[in-house]
Amino acid sequence: MTQQKQTLEVNGKSFTLDADPNMPILWALRDILGLTGTKYGCGAGLCGACTVHIDGSPVRGCLTSIKQAAGKSVTTIEGLEAEKLKAAWEKHNVPQCGYCQAGQLMSAAALLNTTAKPSEAQIDDAMSGNICRCGTYPRIKAAINTAADNRKAEA
Repeated sequence: MTQQKQTLEVNGKSFTLDADPNMPILWALRDILGLTGTKYGCGAGLCGACTVHIDGSPVRGCLTSIKQAAGKSVTTIEGLEAEKLKAAWEKHNVPQCGYCQAGQLMSAAALLNTTAKPSEAQIDDAMSGNICRCGTYPRIKAAINTAADNRKAEA
């Protein structure tokens, strides 16, 4: 491995990392920056537990390298500003074991940022890459709909 200094903007703060530029950003976030809200799931981009935003779009942290994220804005669950979505998550008692929840919230927030009132099919499509082993999918969908309704009511 070749160590190189890389600058990342994470949750609005700039960090200079001395790390392998090919290191998945998941490990940079968790092991170097101590942001442990982003979870390691499958390591193959299939479960969505490691979802973060880069420039507002959801990506898999286990498949995205530090060099791919350099110069872009990274948002983790710790920096996610989606209070209405988080409130809807709580209202519908979405988390069960909770392991997938950070990734689920990041994907849901990205959906609501691009689609104010998503259809059921749009929700299914946006959330299809996030796996919940507890099967809370109906509650996740209800929370997304509630958050969308609450945002629409304020507009």
